[in-house]
Amino acid sequence: MNPIIITVICLTAIGVFLAAVLFLVAKTFKVDEDERIDQVEALLPGANCGGCGNAGCRAFAQSVVEASEMGDLLCPVGGSETMQKIAALLGREVVAQAPRVAVLRCNGSCENRPKTNDYDGYASCKVKAALYSGDTACRYGCLGCGDCTNACKFDAISMDPGTGLPVVDEAKCTACGACAKACPKGIIDIRVKGPKGMRLWVSCANKDKGPAVKKACSAACIGCGICAKICTHDAVTVDGNVAVIDPAKCKLCRECEAVCPTGAIHSANFPKPLDKEAVKARIAERKRKAQEAAQEAAKETAKEAEAIPPTFQSI
Repeated sequence: MNPIIITVICLTAIGVFLAAVLFLVAKTFKVDEDERIDQVEALLPGANCGGCGNAGCRAFAQSVVEASEMGDLLCPVGGSETMQKIAALLGREVVAQAPRVAVLRCNGSCENRPKTNDYDGYASCKVKAALYSGDTACRYGCLGCGDCTNACKFDAISMDPGTGLPVVDEAKCTACGACAKACPKGIIDIRVKGPKGMRLWVSCANKDKGPAVKKACSAACIGCGICAKICTHDAVTVDGNVAVIDPAKCKLCRECEAVCPTGAIHSANFPKPLDKEAVKARIAERKRKAQEAAQEAAKETAKEAEAIPPTFQSI
């Protein structure tokens, strides 16, 4: 018989045998997967951004199906609308979560935070952070190489050539958190958008003490605590020499923004520009009324003391 024909027959036989072995192995070790995983995955946007904390959309779908409750599970790209559809598919209830957006906690523009040296290496924030603290006197601020922009899959963040800082387009931002994970300085937060998009935040992460901070950046938070003292809602605290605004407690009165001596507190989407003088006048009037009330209370206490008979006063 022709050797070529023999070779073809042998290879064919080996191929059939191996295919049969693979088939039997696949059948033996087959893992039955819940068909709802495919259904949930079909409802997801397919961004595979990892903003949900899972490796991708399929991993998220699997975690949702296997979870006993929806809890804090959220697809940041699809938002509440997508989660409502998933909940309806699985016959569960889901608590609507407030929309979120990426926020930069750095005021260090080229004007506010002048360079102290020049970096001449690979343009990467991660590499730059590994080599040294940065090319300004602030070791907490933005490094300006745009790792966050490269990480964003939705073109929602870009570098402003004028300021040297990232700018977030909230219309495109899905709050997936990819930019926050990519930032080696950890100065990008995913915060609640607020009612009608209105929000306040402290645009600084420098934990050094006041004089050093002021020297490094003219618009940094110096940890003076004026904003915390003036807030009547306990929404502002000073942690590690940096003020922090709790969005759950903030009533958007903007008093903290008005009294901040360095302009470190930023606001977004308010219908009117901040009238600092009007706000300061309102604060002064509130203090005046509080002082008058305290004086009246002291007078009432004194009158009550005078009305007590001398016998009881000596006791």
